[in-house]
Amino acid sequence: MLRQLTIGNVTLSNTYILAPMAGVTDLPFRLLCKEQGAGLLCMEMVSAKAVQYKNKNTQALLKIDPREVPVSLQLFGSDPDTISEVAKQLEELPFSILDINMGCPVPKIVKNGEGSALMLDPKRVEAIISKTAKAIKKPVTVKIRKGFNDTNVNAVEIARIAEASGAAAIAVHGRTREQYYAGTADWDIIRQVKEAVSIPVIGNGDVTSARKAEALRKETGCDGIMVGRGVQGNPWIFRELVEYERTGRTPERPSLKEVKQMMLRHARMQIEEKGDHMGILEMRKHVAWYTTGFLNAAKLRNEINQTESFEQLQELLEERMPDA
Repeated sequence: MLRQLTIGNVTLSNTYILAPMAGVTDLPFRLLCKEQGAGLLCMEMVSAKAVQYKNKNTQALLKIDPREVPVSLQLFGSDPDTISEVAKQLEELPFSILDINMGCPVPKIVKNGEGSALMLDPKRVEAIISKTAKAIKKPVTVKIRKGFNDTNVNAVEIARIAEASGAAAIAVHGRTREQYYAGTADWDIIRQVKEAVSIPVIGNGDVTSARKAEALRKETGCDGIMVGRGVQGNPWIFRELVEYERTGRTPERPSLKEVKQMMLRHARMQIEEKGDHMGILEMRKHVAWYTTGFLNAAKLRNEINQTESFEQLQELLEERMPDA
């Protein structure tokens, strides 16, 4: 039996969660991860302000397919009233959990006092979470980092505030904002957060295999495992995590044929969702991730960046991956 995870009134079939990643966890990729066994899918972060101003591009980010439920919709912003009002406005959409981003390290987000910049303002954190948790019936969760920088390591304080303000769970990335994605994630801070609160704690950082996930769980006692960069070009990681927990065995890596089929299927889904031009443009980075470690991968990546249609992509993969 797989462990389950309950967040508010939502029970997940397993504890493995796809992290929200801008430009990565769009609808096609989420569906592929769901098929491989992800227990919860997190959407790309959405600007609360953009929803308020009815930004057209934001509508595509809010699209949810019934096949992917349970899914977590993530908002970012810095104004408690805007975030709570937008959460209420969006509540009729078929997402299961509303997440608030307090971890994004990107300069333009931080400069606006959003994302990980919120960790420098505990009072604002409290106002955002408490207003949003009161505004909607669906569970509200929060994603944070270890702290803003090494002199502001306050994940435990923010987690306690989140719990007291009505958050149903908290995800902790074991790096500071200053670190971005460099160095090694500090799993000890996840352990400290787990010991400080009674709501579920989801550990995030450096999970690239089932053994790493097991080590993170053992070291921290965390309730859920969130996979970020380890899933790029590797939706099969969820199959691996589930299989390892169920049987103690790591399934074989996908064959060359399987990888090629997945890339072409992913490309078709992207085109269907975003049109010929944008679909292929979006696929370029995914193909680069899928083919990391393959023979002549650098050359293939260079050629992929010249492709402008599904036919060109298919032809190139047939030529460069003939044994598939």
